[in-house]
Amino acid sequence: MKEQDWDIKARSEACSKCEHEYEDQEPFYSKLTFEEDGYHRSDFCEKCWTDEVQASALSRWRTIYRSPAPPPEPAVKKETAESLLRELIETDRMEQANTIYILAVMLERKRILVERDVQEREDGTLIRVYEHKKTNEVFMIPDPRLKLAELETVQAEVIAMLDGTARAAQQELSAPVGGEPAPEAAPENSPPEAPPAS
Repeated sequence: MKEQDWDIKARSEACSKCEHEYEDQEPFYSKLTFEEDGYHRSDFCEKCWTDEVQASALSRWRTIYRSPAPPPEPAVKKETAESLLRELIETDRMEQANTIYILAVMLERKRILVERDVQEREDGTLIRVYEHKKTNEVFMIPDPRLKLAELETVQAEVIAMLDGTARAAQQELSAPVGGEPAPEAAPENSPPEAPPAS
């Protein structure tokens, strides 16, 4: 497994061929190709999604464009399965391969990610291609092919990581301010349900 196996491919705001800008709820098509420097994603409007364009696709799918949501109000940062997945992919740490995979499966169970394809490399590595249902980003996640015992251990570690972050945020909010003790508050987040063993 190589470091560049993990990747997030953002959608285009316009057709890669005619540069037509997508409108909210407009269907469009995506394809992945593999070149010397890795995976490349291209997006096309229905008019430009020709047989010639499709011929070079390693993976391809139809999806719906959703206009970006307005930025949320500032809030206390809380770790979620999605934010933790993005953070681990950004740090590109090989020892987190199992954790990254389990987080992706959790998000698939929650219907945040949808699996679009599975690619098998020449070295036998399985690459699962997930699409984010709201942002249309593509996540390239290597499948470590965990055994049952390994799966249960990693699930427990992931839940502990998410639970620990939520508790730390709650303690910070509950800290006394100006000498006045703060009332106790129940945790706002509970750890996500782990995926069932396959």
